[in-house]
Amino acid sequence: MLFARGRSHRANLLLGLSLISLIFIVLDSSSRLLQPVRSVIDVLMAPIILLAQSPYMAADGIGRAIVSRTAMLNQIDQLTQRNLKLSQLTQQMEALRTENNQMRTLLGSKPRTTDPVLIAEIVGVTPISTVHQVVIDKGAADGVKIGHAVLDSEGLFGQVLEVSQFSARVLMITDARHGLPVEAVRNGLRGIANGTGQIDRLQINSLPLTADIRAGDKIVASGLGRVFPYGYPVGEVQSVRPGPSYNFTLVDVRPSAQLDRARHILVILKDVGEEQP
Repeated sequence: MLFARGRSHRANLLLGLSLISLIFIVLDSSSRLLQPVRSVIDVLMAPIILLAQSPYMAADGIGRAIVSRTAMLNQIDQLTQRNLKLSQLTQQMEALRTENNQMRTLLGSKPRTTDPVLIAEIVGVTPISTVHQVVIDKGAADGVKIGHAVLDSEGLFGQVLEVSQFSARVLMITDARHGLPVEAVRNGLRGIANGTGQIDRLQINSLPLTADIRAGDKIVASGLGRVFPYGYPVGEVQSVRPGPSYNFTLVDVRPSAQLDRARHILVILKDVGEEQP
């Protein structure tokens, strides 16, 4: 019986609250009598609503921050990769520009000889420091033969030593086994410039002590031997001194050719022994 009375009491209470709520709703919708009450309730409930919403707002903010940071890191990574690619392209462009300038200079040296020439690229260097040889990417299939003179954009480079079908080996003028007839531009004095095994030095050792030669003289190919074109630069005299026995003069010559830097060279397609034009 007590349980039944309790249920009846709760039902009456709920009914009373419902009626009160209904009355408030009618009054609120039909008049402004409850406006002050609503304002007070809104003020009192604002902190509670804000507190209830704070976890969702915090979660949303953290999510936005994570997404924003991830997007920023991705963007930085993309920019870094793009920068590397641009840097690589810039380096390639600079290399191509330098190579293009070298090719232009190289082609500009062609008028020194009326013989047909072939542009070749150096693809290998002999690893032995005392042997001055390079390998080029042109061979017998391109008309290259043993003995052909080789030039770069600055001067005489060497002479073809060996030939295969698609490549050739060039003996540089500084190799200790190489010698070429030369003369001084200033007075036409002739001699033989021999390789010394040093990449930056030739030596003329067949001149008498009374020879009129001095530092700064320009040395060119004399054309004797019919291998190297007449007048093509060989180098510049660096020093003149007596030989060990004082029977002749030693003349040190710095080569004009960029022997340790040239990448493209010219092969003069003229057989050894042919008459010069």
